[in-house]
Amino acid sequence: MAAQLPTLVQMLSQLIAIPSMSSVDPRFDCGNRAMVECLADWFSDLGFQTELMPLRHHPDKLNLIARSGPGGGGLVLSGHTDTVPYDEGAWSTDPFTLTERDGKLYGLGAADMKNFFPLILAAFGTLDLRALTRPLVILATADEESSMAGIRAVAASSERLGRYALIGEPTALKPVYMHKGVTLESIRLRGRSGHASNPRLGNNAIDGMYRVLGALIEWRGELQAAYADHDFEVPEPTLNLGNIHGGDSPNRICAECEIQIDIRTLPGMPFDSLHQALVERVERAVAGSGLFFEVRPLVAGIGAMKTDRDSAIVQSLERLTGLRAGTVSFATEGPFLNALGIETVVCGPADIAQAHQPDEYVDGARLLSMQSIIKALIAEYCLGG
Repeated sequence: MAAQLPTLVQMLSQLIAIPSMSSVDPRFDCGNRAMVECLADWFSDLGFQTELMPLRHHPDKLNLIARSGPGGGGLVLSGHTDTVPYDEGAWSTDPFTLTERDGKLYGLGAADMKNFFPLILAAFGTLDLRALTRPLVILATADEESSMAGIRAVAASSERLGRYALIGEPTALKPVYMHKGVTLESIRLRGRSGHASNPRLGNNAIDGMYRVLGALIEWRGELQAAYADHDFEVPEPTLNLGNIHGGDSPNRICAECEIQIDIRTLPGMPFDSLHQALVERVERAVAGSGLFFEVRPLVAGIGAMKTDRDSAIVQSLERLTGLRAGTVSFATEGPFLNALGIETVVCGPADIAQAHQPDEYVDGARLLSMQSIIKALIAEYCLGG
């Protein structure tokens, strides 16, 4: 018999109470060790063999790999343990206290995606792991919301995981077989400061950034003319001008200006060459200006994901949910699993519209539906002949 664990809601409450935010800004970044160790205890109690994988240079950030079942193939149930930071003062309740209201469960990570691990654990209420005939692997990663360092470490290791994978990201129970890729880039110009009364005393970086902005908008149009996939709600690649800062006083010539951009790519786009193309555009835009420039990725890019629509795991999720598999524009760890030869589908109970914002929640009824889906997948891929 399976060990007696806390209830699904009790487990989710415990996980919500553990801060595990990741961010490219060190002011908000923290480890996930406490959450991973909590999960490891629960899975160990059920009889899983658990392995903690510390991230290099980050002793408080770990992946968890929990295994059970003999042989090869099998199923991977995968998710990330980190959340984004939260807007202090914008929540109507404590973000670290699970709050139930009108059938919805509120808390930081309730939607994205701390609910997935209690769902997996709750699915074992009547299951004896000794009945597994193929491997079942649980993968819980660090830093998905920032650098993807956790899944990158798994991809770089020699770990053998499984043939099929489900990632429980928020899709409102709709299976997802394809999503866009993303890269975040910084463009910084450096000129020379001086008194605003005489432009010849300096070299204005904002003037240069004006030309760079024009080049970026032109490039965006060229990318959207060259690539389209109408399976996506937004069928073209996107380039968002997300953050710009320059100068410190209106009576000084601006010596430095930086813009940060977000590029969302389609499957089949030459992802690796985008950065070089961006560098060339900036270089041409500032040529002859005397300005120095630097283009650098804010984090390593994440490729687009595309799993064959005829894959068994995609068809299983379509059958179990009653919904045709579709696409999303946000990124997941799916392309890293696909690159390992694991056919991957994304499907989870929460709605992406509730993620990354105050009063994040997951609908309780969808949790029960997802629990049934997980049990059915385990039976299909890890039980029987």
